[in-house]
Amino acid sequence: MTGRISRDGAKSDVLVSIEHVVKEFKVRSARLFARTKDIVHAVSDVTLDIRRGETLALVGETGCGKSTLARCVVRLHDLTSGRIIFDGQDISSASERAMRPVRRRMQMIFQDPYGSLNPRRRVGSIIGDPFEIHDLARGDERIRQVRHLMELVGLNPEHLNRFPGDFSGGQRQRVGIARALALRPDLMVCDEPVSALDVSIQAQILNLLGDLQEELGLTYLFISHDLSVVRHVSDRVAVMYLGTVVEVAPVHALYTHPRHPYTNALLSAMPIRAAERAGDRTEVILAGDPPSPMDPPSGCRFHPRCPRAQARCAIETPVLTRRLHDASEHVTACHFPLADGESLVSEAPAMALS
Repeated sequence: MTGRISRDGAKSDVLVSIEHVVKEFKVRSARLFARTKDIVHAVSDVTLDIRRGETLALVGETGCGKSTLARCVVRLHDLTSGRIIFDGQDISSASERAMRPVRRRMQMIFQDPYGSLNPRRRVGSIIGDPFEIHDLARGDERIRQVRHLMELVGLNPEHLNRFPGDFSGGQRQRVGIARALALRPDLMVCDEPVSALDVSIQAQILNLLGDLQEELGLTYLFISHDLSVVRHVSDRVAVMYLGTVVEVAPVHALYTHPRHPYTNALLSAMPIRAAERAGDRTEVILAGDPPSPMDPPSGCRFHPRCPRAQARCAIETPVLTRRLHDASEHVTACHFPLADGESLVSEAPAMALS
């Protein structure tokens, strides 16, 4: 199977279909006296499915396109090309008016709990805004709904008249979650929701998201660069590199049988507890920096940094498909995937650091 990932070919369990999505940005050229604009290839031909009730994680280095793709899914960015199908409806080019009822069913939790809340407004008003915008509740009913949402996310409803500055970082993120839940969405896009929080608070927010998903039947698109977090919260993982998806797999398969060299390098750098360490583990240090998204390499975009790259990799773009007898849900875009037990260290010892 290539391209879109769907269970047993069935489509009834798919909430969002991302089909060959491309997103490019025109930016002012840095070249002196240049009259044209450069193009940033932020997302390039990405195809994925997000199933109802699951957590699909998007992982990769900063700048790989994960947040841009998420914003395309909820139509905060218009697509350059491709399609977004939400619950059977093509929303790729839907007008703002047509998107209004759809937006009630998809919400975002932002990374920064400090910057995503207006410091001059009381949290009761912030959480209650969706009810007013969509004309769903007013007056006492709106206050009742806000109190219920605050209780749902573990906040004291008596504090609805306080300002965001009166709350800790974790509490502010709970306010953001309550606001996102107000319209009872089907899809929640979690854009690095715990990366700005203290480690001691991260687990509380992640547990809250898990409880809410089970209670309300939510579907999560979870964006993170922290593979330790992703391992514990996701059902499936999609690995992105320079605007493309290079591997998609159920979480256990990805962490135990990574096929793409980039996935292997990411996992080698993941911190683990001493109790989980099976012998010495060598971290793979990739050569060079990621290429510029304004001038991505031909063929496989990872080939300039890949220890396994061959001539074919610079010419032919690999297809996202099954490799090495993996299950149908485990697909990789690599001409020379890693077999079980293989390591990038043995192929390029100069790039490894113990």
